[in-house]
Formats: sequence, C-alpha cells, structure tokens
Amino acid sequence: MRTIPKNTICLWFDKDAEAAAEFYASVFPDSRVGRVSRAPADFPGGRAGDVLTVEFTVCGVECIGLNGGPEFTHSEAFSFQIATDDQEETDRYWDAIVGNGGQESACGWCKDRWGLSWQITPRALTEAAASDAPGVAERAFTAMLTMTKIDVARIEQAVAGN
Repeated sequence: MRTIPKNTICLWFDKDAEAAAEFYASVFPDSRVGRVSRAPADFPGGRAGDVLTVEFTVCGVECIGLNGGPEFTHSEAFSFQIATDDQEETDRYWDAIVGNGGQESACGWCKDRWGLSWQITPRALTEAAASDAPGVAERAFTAMLTMTKIDVARIEQAVAGN
C-alpha cells in the first residue's frame, strides 16, 4: 500500500509536468519521478491518456505537477532554493536550468523553461548574510546585488573586506 504524504507541494503546469519532473530528476540529487496519473476519459481541453499529474521529488522535497492548462502561471512568489557547496555546484545547477531554455535573473535567481523560479544559493553567501561580524553581512549583500549567478570567490572577497 502506498503512503500519501501529509503535505506535498503542488505545482501547476500548462501541459509539461512530466517533462519538467524528468528534467528536475536528471539535474538534482535526491530527486526522482514517481507515479504518473493519466486521464481515464476525454475531458474539456484534453483526451483520455493525457498526463494529469506527476508525483516527483526535488532534493528530497515531495511535489506533484498538475497539468492544469494555461490559466495560471508560476511567479517569483514561489521558488526552490538550492544550497550549493562551491562554485562548481553553483555553475552546474545554474547552467542546467538556464541552458535548458531558462533565463537568468538577479541575485542568484533564475527561471526554468516552465517559468518556475530557482534560487541557486552558495552556502558561503547564506553564512555571510547571517554573520554577526561587523560589516560582513553588509559587504556580502552589497556584492550579491551586483550579480546574476552568484560568484563564490567574490562573496569570499567581500567577507574578507577585499
């Protein structure tokens, strides 16, 4: 018997929930595509066999992709924040999202080709922004404001006061 999680993030897609889930599972660790539910009969705007929902996991977070049509779109009000350990990991995720039809934004944010927002955030930035040391958080924040993809070396230089 399958256990249904108490809380699951539901993401509305026009019609590409399965493609999005497969992409996320191919890019991020601890990610997978689970059950795909299909329409049992024709329905307004669709046909029997069309994908209705896709259960998937992104970095351990349970999600459902709902193919609901074009009525609603994603916005920056919801994003996945992915913590990275170094520049290589930051580049890998950023390049995968942007290079697959996505777009860059400011301060470590980007959107995938389905319009879903992602924050690719090096831990060096998160730690610096939370620092109690005089000036560290301000310098890191000021440096971040000049970036699209976060540059770990520049954050570390800002932390050091250089």
